[in-house]
Amino acid sequence: MKTLEHLLARYTLFLWALLKPLGIWGVMVIAALDGGFIGLPMDVVVAGYVYADRSHFFRYAVLASVGSVLGSIVVYGIGYLGGENLLRKRISAERFQKLHASFDQHPFWALMLPAMLPPPTPFKLFVLAAAVFEMDFVRFVLAIFSGRMVRFLILSLLTLKFGPGVVHLVANVFHGHFYLLLLVIVAGVIGWLMHRRAAKQGQEA
Repeated sequence: MKTLEHLLARYTLFLWALLKPLGIWGVMVIAALDGGFIGLPMDVVVAGYVYADRSHFFRYAVLASVGSVLGSIVVYGIGYLGGENLLRKRISAERFQKLHASFDQHPFWALMLPAMLPPPTPFKLFVLAAAVFEMDFVRFVLAIFSGRMVRFLILSLLTLKFGPGVVHLVANVFHGHFYLLLLVIVAGVIGWLMHRRAAKQGQEA
């Protein structure tokens, strides 16, 4: 356990040494790499920037969201050019059909919701699926930016309140109650959609 903690500490120091020359743009570069196929500790990076420069927390949330979009575009391109076989190898046929149905019915929400959630959500899988199912590119960009913005803004506000250690607290809670939190979020979105539809029908009547 101590060896693992030592390796993580050294990895974190190495990462911050690489980011330092980039200044404020470091958070966007890391987010772009993380949005592609290189998994990086984005929550730790964003929390570190916010805690070191508290007055510009909103700027870091925006930069991280933009970087995530840029990295995801690479995955989108791969999926659009022939990612169906790659996607089918990673998921079962049943899940493939469910994903297809989700992107056909509610493409924006099918991508925005995973973009809001931290690991272990398989976010890149949903990005690949969006390309395979030919999601509109503008809607693709907006969905990822919106979801990531919600995620990083909440993380930034929690960091301002509780410090960078909140990253580990959130990770532990999320790992322990992943499906419960996912159910709550999905139920909230469905409730909001039903409320909006009812209001629209009321206006038409």
